[in-house]
Amino acid sequence: LLFLVQVHGQGGVKFQNWAKTYGSSPELYFQPTSVEEIREILDMARQRDKRVKVVGGGHSPSDIACTDDFMIQMGKMNRVLKVDKEKQQVTVEGGIFLSDLNVELSKHGLALANLGAVSEVAAAGVIGTGTHNTGIKHGILPTQVVALTLLTASGEILECSESTNADIFQAARLHLGCLGIVLTVTFQCVPQFHLHEVAFPSTLTEVLDHLEDHLKRSQYFRFLWFPHSENVSVIYQDPTNKPPSSSTSWLWDYAVGYYLLEFLLWISTFVPSLVCWINRFFFWLLFSSRVENIAVSYKIFNYECRFKQHVQDWAIPIEKTKEALLELKAALENNPKMVAHYPVEVRFARGDEIWLSPCFQRDSCYMNIIMYRPYGKNVPHLNYWLTYEGIMKKHGGRPHWAKAHSCTRKDFEKMYPAFPKFCSVREKLDPTGIFLNAYLEKVFY
Repeated sequence: LLFLVQVHGQGGVKFQNWAKTYGSSPELYFQPTSVEEIREILDMARQRDKRVKVVGGGHSPSDIACTDDFMIQMGKMNRVLKVDKEKQQVTVEGGIFLSDLNVELSKHGLALANLGAVSEVAAAGVIGTGTHNTGIKHGILPTQVVALTLLTASGEILECSESTNADIFQAARLHLGCLGIVLTVTFQCVPQFHLHEVAFPSTLTEVLDHLEDHLKRSQYFRFLWFPHSENVSVIYQDPTNKPPSSSTSWLWDYAVGYYLLEFLLWISTFVPSLVCWINRFFFWLLFSSRVENIAVSYKIFNYECRFKQHVQDWAIPIEKTKEALLELKAALENNPKMVAHYPVEVRFARGDEIWLSPCFQRDSCYMNIIMYRPYGKNVPHLNYWLTYEGIMKKHGGRPHWAKAHSCTRKDFEKMYPAFPKFCSVREKLDPTGIFLNAYLEKVFY
């Protein structure tokens, strides 16, 4: 047992995700600094018949990272290993936060072509759950991955790319944390760029009737719909050579967009009918005039998620966008007791070949719905959730892996043509299920 001396697991650590909607109490919590240490943790888990869960930033609004056994937090394995200026590629350790990577890349005049809303997330985790942003010419974040290395349950290290272990590569680019431990990731980058963001008011009818035009007009187009109204905020983001500038004010965005909103939504937990009024009021207050910002790309891609929340986010075939949104709107109109916080965020992504990608072989529309938890208070959202899921399923939707959903293996077999392929790779790489947890059991059993 002497060789176990180097690796120390902490007991009594309570893990919670960012939104504090899910948590667990791992028996032991590790922060390894080397592959050798991780191998020892895996040996120890095997000897004690424990499972192992790897966590990065802990941002996922679901229980995908929870475990009562061993938890490995990869924050200390966060180096940039190589920057290839020629190919514009960067190789990093799996635990690096994108917030740090963005800064490192800009020192080399490089950037990631697309990023999600949040950068306090680890490289291996971002690809593990299929993080996405918007832009019909851009895929989800894992499409920017050109290679990765995987430490399997048996302690073997696999190099994966289009040309080496190609099957494992298409599985591991969206790995759900169940194939092994992602040690390194190689991203395809682009030259550093600035983005010009323009947000302007519109109506749901206008946006849905002219969706094609909007998608053509802006490289990173998305829109926010304010439920219980026709109000829409259209957001265009496009590369620019203009110098940085901003027309937003911190005071306004924070004092009003954060604190006042949280207070009013808390009051609405006693008088739910206020939500319709709050949505309209905030549209008028913060979104009814044209706003422009210019900054380095990652500062525009990243935005404030405000406060604790429940979210759902499904991808449907892009041609179903109008129909599905209008159905959601009608469902809210026909059921006055059901309230929906703003915004419903509508984003777009290019189809890809990653086996478990919600955009597998089809251009997609992501429709993100939200219910805030003002001051951590739970707001009834089950009816809204089930109504939304019903509409998404009906239109061939696939849920975002990081977010709460009620799907099981039966659903995934229908949704994903390559699901059996993924399962067979997983069973080969992890025959004893050391990397499983309650969330993943629902997916695979």
